[in-house]
Amino acid sequence: MNKILVTGGAGYIGSHTVVELLAAGYEVVILDNFVNSSDKSLEAIRKVSGKNFDFVKGDVRDSVVLDNIFKAHEIDAVIHFAGLKAVGESVQKPLEYYDNNLISTLHLLEAMKKAGVKKFVFSSSATVYGETEVYPFDESFPIGGTTNPYGTTKYMQELMLKDISATSDLQVITLRYFNPVGAHESGEMGEDPQGIPNNLCPFITQVLVGRRDKLSVFGGDYDTKDGTCIRDYIHVVDLAKGHVCALKKFDSGLRLNENGGYFDAINLGTGKGSSVLDMIAAFEKAAGKKLNYEVVDRRAGDIAVCYAKTDKAREELGFVAEKTVEDMAQDSWRWQSTHPKGFNS
Repeated sequence: MNKILVTGGAGYIGSHTVVELLAAGYEVVILDNFVNSSDKSLEAIRKVSGKNFDFVKGDVRDSVVLDNIFKAHEIDAVIHFAGLKAVGESVQKPLEYYDNNLISTLHLLEAMKKAGVKKFVFSSSATVYGETEVYPFDESFPIGGTTNPYGTTKYMQELMLKDISATSDLQVITLRYFNPVGAHESGEMGEDPQGIPNNLCPFITQVLVGRRDKLSVFGGDYDTKDGTCIRDYIHVVDLAKGHVCALKKFDSGLRLNENGGYFDAINLGTGKGSSVLDMIAAFEKAAGKKLNYEVVDRRAGDIAVCYAKTDKAREELGFVAEKTVEDMAQDSWRWQSTHPKGFNS
């Protein structure tokens, strides 16, 4: 494989993945509409990687844009990041989430079929497991029972991909992320959420840098070591490298079905859990200052413990996350402290 189409490639995970793809010798075409990203991330990719790539501004729901990309480029595989991703917002705007996330994937698959492109890496999420008190989360667990429209769109897309690959030559690896954290070690690119952050760590760094007054820790009475929720935090650069491993898996001789199709779902995490207070301590150490936070009531839908079983990623992809929580905090703080207003600094 040589040329990879990366939808949503200007976003947080997408941009870091493009850097790793370029480092691994792939050519890249990015498609992004900047709804959840900044065009300045493209400059950062070029600066960090020292390499160039093709870019198309457009919406993945636009079939004309997609067809033109596949006509202009000999695409070998697609990595699909594009989509709305805020859990809370999805509860308020479910129609937008179903329209954006489902329609974009359908149009992308139709364009791939017309162009004869078979290899597809899908950006999924641990939210597909729904509410379960059993951990670590194993790929063999039933999926569904999701608690918000965002998670449900990921679940529905996985079902679509599984059904289509069962009756065609579409080859799919769906990667279920746990909690991406961190930034590129250069400090040139990192997480730059639009509006109020929906995830813990960018909220922490924005409080530490003075953009926000206080962090609310939702729940201090869970049955965990310190009463706060435990999650599996994975460095975004490790996560990006997992996508390169997935692409290489296509060349390793897949166990194709009778139609030439393939589907597999694989967790990307560290296999270790860290509490909210663990993360606060790591970020305080990285920043050299105390964080202003308060423990408040639990948030609906949160479970006490969530971390990945990672055996399958190691066995199937040869992937093992290497970076520590300390690395995540240090890299995040390097990015945020030098870019207090994100890419608009």
